[in-house]
Amino acid sequence: MLRWAIVLGCILLALFILKLIKAKLLLRLKQWSAKTKTTFDDFIVEAFDRSVIPVLYILVIYAGLNYLQLPGKADNLIHIAVLLICTFFILRLINAAVQYFVLSFLKQQDNSDAKQKQARGLLVIVKVVIWVLGIVFLLDNFGYNVTTIIAGLGIGGIAIALAAQTILGDLFSYFVILFDRPFEIGDFIIVDDKMGVVEYIGIKTTRLKTLSGEQLVCANKDLTDSRLHNFKRMEKRRVVFNIGVTYETSADALESIPQLVKNIIAANDDIVFDRGHFAGFGDFSIKFEFVYFVLTSDYNVYMDRQQAIYLRIYRTFESKGIEFAYPTQKLFFKQEKEEYAA
Repeated sequence: MLRWAIVLGCILLALFILKLIKAKLLLRLKQWSAKTKTTFDDFIVEAFDRSVIPVLYILVIYAGLNYLQLPGKADNLIHIAVLLICTFFILRLINAAVQYFVLSFLKQQDNSDAKQKQARGLLVIVKVVIWVLGIVFLLDNFGYNVTTIIAGLGIGGIAIALAAQTILGDLFSYFVILFDRPFEIGDFIIVDDKMGVVEYIGIKTTRLKTLSGEQLVCANKDLTDSRLHNFKRMEKRRVVFNIGVTYETSADALESIPQLVKNIIAANDDIVFDRGHFAGFGDFSIKFEFVYFVLTSDYNVYMDRQQAIYLRIYRTFESKGIEFAYPTQKLFFKQEKEEYAA
């Protein structure tokens, strides 16, 4: 009884000290870390509170019970329980550390919010791997033959891989999208005849918001195997358009058209004029070709500038008396007089 009383007193004293440390020291550390600019100290304090303190509670109780001379089965059961609990908290601490460092690295990059959403699938896979390794380590400490388990997992993995080739193909394509980054969340992409804004990138599928409003779900492998147009990465847009005028237009008017259109295009903001030329003789029109660049990838800005340019060209040509050509066809009839002998 004296031994039990000593052990119980020591356990209660140690738990009281740990409780006092958590209530006083840990609280002050939280208040101090909240005032700093860095988040690393917040992570350390939170990890200490959620993982280290519970492990210390368990170790204190285990150390006290270990002082007693318990039967072999009871001692073995307590040892297994403590090992299970400590392994759980250690693995949770490792997962939290991995998640913190990955997200902290992504926060320092451009478009950090989208990249953090994109990395959720990777974090899930990493956490699963950590838990599997932790369980294997735990079984090894319990005396099981880990080599046999690993070999069994390898054979089972081969069987699963053969049965789920499509899923694994999408999984590997997810890693391609994550590390090679052909597109990111928020990018407007076109794949074959489908187009939309990337909303979510998952382990198996990527979801697009189409122009008509519905959600389009695509397999990751289909996206990585296709030729993909990413308009979010476009820094400027090249625009080519043609004008056709009638053959009745005078030579002086024809000569003035390139300069007139150049002045109209160059007068707009976010526009760089490239070239304008007399392009050739058509079946029913004299052709001119013009090229300019819109210095933004915004489609609405591009359409606004194009509309303003076209309206200004129409008004200018109307004031100058220059007529636009449209498909016409002229028929010439030749009459021949018949001569009769007298």
